[in-house]
Amino acid sequence: MKLLERARPEIMAMQPYSSARMEAGQATIMLNANESPWAPPGDDDCGLNRYPDPQPKALRMRLADLYGVAAEQVLVGRGSDEAIDLLVRAFCREGRDTILISPPTFGMYAVAARTQGAAVIEAPLAAGFAVDADALLAKVSDSTRLVFVCTPNNPTGALVPLLTVERLATALRDRALVVVDEAYLEFAGDAPSATALLARHDNIAVLRTLSKAYALAGARVGTLIAHADVVALLRRIQAPYPVPAPCADAALAALSAQGIAQARERIAILRGERERLARALPSARGVLAVYPSTANFLCVRFADAQAAYRALLAAGIVVRDVGRYPQLADCLRVTIGTPQENAALLGALGLREAVA
Repeated sequence: MKLLERARPEIMAMQPYSSARMEAGQATIMLNANESPWAPPGDDDCGLNRYPDPQPKALRMRLADLYGVAAEQVLVGRGSDEAIDLLVRAFCREGRDTILISPPTFGMYAVAARTQGAAVIEAPLAAGFAVDADALLAKVSDSTRLVFVCTPNNPTGALVPLLTVERLATALRDRALVVVDEAYLEFAGDAPSATALLARHDNIAVLRTLSKAYALAGARVGTLIAHADVVALLRRIQAPYPVPAPCADAALAALSAQGIAQARERIAILRGERERLARALPSARGVLAVYPSTANFLCVRFADAQAAYRALLAAGIVVRDVGRYPQLADCLRVTIGTPQENAALLGALGLREAVA
């Protein structure tokens, strides 16, 4: 894979760590990992005295089936955040390489890059919070290793057309990896995933998570989907046991037929509530704009966001102040809750009659 020539050479050359569990094979008596031979209290046959599978096979296969890809294209980790960090560490040399983002967008891309000592180049979103492919490509240089595209974008909620993603991948072939963050894609209806482009573009990596639509934020299970060589590269530097066994079990339960059916029902409710709030909020005192969203949140601009934030907090409701992001001064990001929680939000903003 030619793109791997852009990865850090020292990582390509290093001997990766081989964990005891990877070497266990079909052994029934395991004396190679310095584990306790006894289960802890309350184990209930979970085997918590043993290290988990580094890449739980059943979960990896289930995720591959869910996203319509091959198992070797799937890397399971601790949420999308771990995959972002691994990508930056694998591709960016300190003080030499750069990533490219389109703010306002998810803040962890820049945090991961700066932690690694990589520069962050910005090509701001255009009007309507759309990704400007021309502006993005104009900022690409020989030092660019990763281009992050968040769709639906956090914190604005706008969807990036698949044609834009493909244009970027085509222009950056063998030059940079286009990382498509689809953490909120389940809330965007029938919007297609960038995984559909993987067969034609080996320089695309897709981030997915079970934290949002599948209600597993506390379990921290995320997925990177990419060319098998990229997955293998990241496995070289991933922690030996990234997915605790109870988290893998919770993920498999969430991805059972019953779990998926329940998730779809709840997604439908949240999408309906999103539209209800989008219609009602413009009538609230001090609201200047409610931006279109395909995610499970709305970005709302207020005449005085801090006053609105304090009023909601006084009612026991906390939302996200995103005013520090470019173009989002006086904006709050409101997660879509249950119908009752959303009614309380509207009431706290002076719309009690609207929800009666």
